[in-house]
Amino acid sequence: MNHAARLGRHAVKCTRNGISAAQLRHGSTFNTFINFVPQQEVWVIERFGKFHRTAEAGIQIVIPFLEQIAYHQSLKEMAMDVPSQSGITSDNVTLAIDGVLYIKVIDPYSASYGIEDYIYAVSQLAQTTMRSEIGKLTLDKIFQERETLNQQIVAAINDAAESWGVLCLRYEIKNIEVPETVKHAMQMQVEAERKKRAHILESEGEKTSTINIAEGEKQSVILQSEALRSEKVNHALGEAESMRLQAEARAAAIEKIAMAINTNNGDKAAGFAIAEQYMTAFKELAQESTTLLLPGDTNNPAAMVAQALTVYDRLQTSNSTSGTPPSPDPSSTGPDTTTPPSSKAFTENSQPIKPRPKSPDDIELLRDSPTAFKLPKQYIQGH
Repeated sequence: MNHAARLGRHAVKCTRNGISAAQLRHGSTFNTFINFVPQQEVWVIERFGKFHRTAEAGIQIVIPFLEQIAYHQSLKEMAMDVPSQSGITSDNVTLAIDGVLYIKVIDPYSASYGIEDYIYAVSQLAQTTMRSEIGKLTLDKIFQERETLNQQIVAAINDAAESWGVLCLRYEIKNIEVPETVKHAMQMQVEAERKKRAHILESEGEKTSTINIAEGEKQSVILQSEALRSEKVNHALGEAESMRLQAEARAAAIEKIAMAINTNNGDKAAGFAIAEQYMTAFKELAQESTTLLLPGDTNNPAAMVAQALTVYDRLQTSNSTSGTPPSPDPSSTGPDTTTPPSSKAFTENSQPIKPRPKSPDDIELLRDSPTAFKLPKQYIQGH
């Protein structure tokens, strides 16, 4: 490798280390007539102190004393640190921000003759642009719109560096330093926000739980009411069916009783059945209560039976005469004193009622009935 190539690479390393491009001018690379330009580099050749041409990668012949290598420009993308600078946000919070800037030379001629030191110029431009953009945003917006802030800085640098032959590819904010008081306030805000979200979630959970419980109780009440309704409907249907069957059985029984009465000696059988029910009713009354309304001749069962048969004969007589009323006899001038046969039988067979002597301990004559007494239960059961 010749001496010119070694000097050229040394110049590129100096550029990477932040040495100004102006330091590579005039005499930084020794001209050996036949020179080798490295890949991704461009040499700016001057003849008699005036721009002559640009030498790209490969073998380049440079005439000594007539031509000289004025500048080395690297076409690679370069990363440069932007020093930290303070800025004030729109809500009056002082910040210290630094970043990293990525640039690339796209026009070696403009980068060599358009500005004295494009690296320094781009760095200063990035700082001022960053400070200007920070003043347009609040502190919260800077954290939320960090990507937007980077894009705005890149666009501002490219507008100014177009005549320098330099393209800004991207800008990245590295650190954002805020005062301690602001950090403490931000921490309190974060804690308050988290507590707020926790309370909201807890209240929403309680709300959902209450709604679910209410829905469950509602469904339970609805189901219970439906079950009660079904029970009542079924009970009513059962009672209706029972009443219908009882009515049918009652009708059939009455029909059979009517048919039996129309047969021979049917009326006597009906009278006997009524007398039997009459005696059974007195027996049940004596078992249920200590105060009874009894006829005065309870010691004469035959008279009680005759009385029940008399009631039946009267009902039968009234039913037989209800259709056609009897015609009055014109020859009759007085009331009819004829005694029905059943009444005669009752009079002949019955004995005169002898009132029992009143006893202050066991028998008491009731106020409104001359033939009814109030008897103790044990007396009735004994007799």
